Amino acid sequence: MNDKIKFDEEMSEIIKIDEGEIRKDRAFDKFIVSALLIGWSIFQMLLPTVLMLDSIAVRAIHLAFAISIIFLTIPMFKKRKCKVKALSEKGHVPIIDYILAIVSVLAVLYIIIDYSGIIGRAGRPLSRDLVISFLTIVLVIEASRRVIGPALGIIALAFSAYAFLGPYMPEFIAFKGISLSKYVTQLVLSTEGIYGIPLDVSAQTVFLFVLLGAILDKVGAGTFFNDLAISLLGRFKGGPAKASVVSSGFTGLFSGSSIANVVTTGVFTIPLMKKVGYPSKIAAATEVAASTNGQLMPPIMGAAAFIIAEYLAIPYIDVIKAAAIPAFVSYFALFYITHLEASRLNMSGLSKEDVPNFWEVLKKGYYFLIPLIILMYQLMVLRYSPKLGAFYAILITIGILLIREIYTKKNITKAFISAIKITGRGFEAGARNMLAVALATATAGIVVGIVNMGIGSMIVQIVEVLSMGNIFLLLFITAIASLILGMGLPTTATYIVMASITVPVIVNLSAKMGGNPIPAIAAHLFCFYFGILADDTPPVGLAAYTAAAIAKSDPIETGIQGFIYDLRTAAIPFMFVFNPELVLVGVTSFWQAMLIFTMAVFGAFTFTNSTQGWFLVKNKWWEAPIFLAISIMFFYPAIITRIFDLDYSLRYYMYLIPIILYVLMYFSQKIRVKRKLAIS
Repeated sequence: MNDKIKFDEEMSEIIKIDEGEIRKDRAFDKFIVSALLIGWSIFQMLLPTVLMLDSIAVRAIHLAFAISIIFLTIPMFKKRKCKVKALSEKGHVPIIDYILAIVSVLAVLYIIIDYSGIIGRAGRPLSRDLVISFLTIVLVIEASRRVIGPALGIIALAFSAYAFLGPYMPEFIAFKGISLSKYVTQLVLSTEGIYGIPLDVSAQTVFLFVLLGAILDKVGAGTFFNDLAISLLGRFKGGPAKASVVSSGFTGLFSGSSIANVVTTGVFTIPLMKKVGYPSKIAAATEVAASTNGQLMPPIMGAAAFIIAEYLAIPYIDVIKAAAIPAFVSYFALFYITHLEASRLNMSGLSKEDVPNFWEVLKKGYYFLIPLIILMYQLMVLRYSPKLGAFYAILITIGILLIREIYTKKNITKAFISAIKITGRGFEAGARNMLAVALATATAGIVVGIVNMGIGSMIVQIVEVLSMGNIFLLLFITAIASLILGMGLPTTATYIVMASITVPVIVNLSAKMGGNPIPAIAAHLFCFYFGILADDTPPVGLAAYTAAAIAKSDPIETGIQGFIYDLRTAAIPFMFVFNPELVLVGVTSFWQAMLIFTMAVFGAFTFTNSTQGWFLVKNKWWEAPIFLAISIMFFYPAIITRIFDLDYSLRYYMYLIPIILYVLMYFSQKIRVKRKLAIS
């Protein structure tokens, strides 16, 4: 009982920190933090159309806002008291953190304060440059430790140590080493480290999408999507679980965060699942799997879509297209899992009284769909840049909010004040949600900068040796490494680190093996998918802990069950690496894409039948490998043409084989169902 109370208190503390509900004892502190949060959002809103700043200035100011807010809102020690009370103070902002905030702002902005001087002495830093650069690195790592934990900072320090100690390492991993001058120049005095591409994407694009999601949430869009899903699916077998999947998918369109998704939809869906008979662990795990997959959903994808586009120098819309089929296949499969679980547990749906009327729900909140529809139209038809599309979507959302307030309050002055207050809360929430992303991208930039100093080629050789030239083993190593890293890192940081290390190896090794090399987009998405899965991987998956707190279930058991549900998400990246058509590489027509998508959905279904041990009834032991084989053929029909040395152009005809086998499995289990009914 004491452990349970302690766990609930810790979860409450985590949520409070996440939502900025600490250090509000003094009105002055609250005012300063709110001003910084809203000021940050306003600054970002002005970038697409009003402010004309060069990219290095944008990155530095973006990081300055983030790092100062973190020092003012999150204590050095969050879970335990320190002998120096100021270091763990949660009621108000101590003077030491005000000093750290001011110093960090000056250090981070140094690159633009003395920009011309830094450029003029490139490669020959002054003592002042070295001191301020070193201070910047320390403050960035400390800020990231406060907001996302110690893991990423430890990784950055480990890479830094390797960069300096490389010459003294065993020959197998020896590296020529770098000078202190080269280290600080690369990481702080250029755009190759902390101020690199990841931070630029965070500043230029991700912020506005996260801000859009926060404003939509504050005006009630999350509740609307949840009610809409329940009104459509609540009465079906296992309806609340199916509604959880759909509402999490909708929320994932604008959320980009597993934990935020759990908090937004789980507080409604988990109690409803328990109400119709789902065990607490199953209810929480279903929400975890659904919310984790929210990061797969375009257009945000946990910020990865924008970073992938920058890394590969391809249009953002191409990344969205590539990610679409795997994301929707994953959600269809999870929907199917909820159906299988409902069948296995003999679940029913909600009563008519507990299900809202679809048309009433739509009538009350249809306008929440307008910003998303317009956003998609701008990105896909008008081909606006992502940040401009998000900017206009935010303006439209605020305009809709004002119209709604005028309609409900019947007083323009009161409506205007109410709209400003809601928008302000949205601005605060959006900025707060960006703290982890901003520091994750900045700290991950340290790793990327060091890798680009020559260590990258050494790491590529080491990973290639460990994989023994086997692409299957390489992918397995990458997957495990992503899961382990992701246990302590946000998805974005995990993806950045793994992409900088393993993507070149995957692409190069596949090319050396002959045949068709693995496309870079598939390799990038592979790393991204396994970074996402870490959000529900025990023992650290934060999404699992959050859902467990709502369901009052064991967090480890919840994480394990959620990971079992997410096994189909783990299978999909292996499939699109070997069959790039799943990410639309080489696909030239809409109908070709639809055929691939439909067959991939059946592939995910049959994989689920294998892992869940259920189709129409419980599987016999020999049926699981058959379902698994059928799944592989649905995902990768060309494997049949390769095995039997047939022409590659015949691959789509090979779909007939898994279709026939799946139908045979259906009738085989149908006969067992009839026999069982006859006996009963």
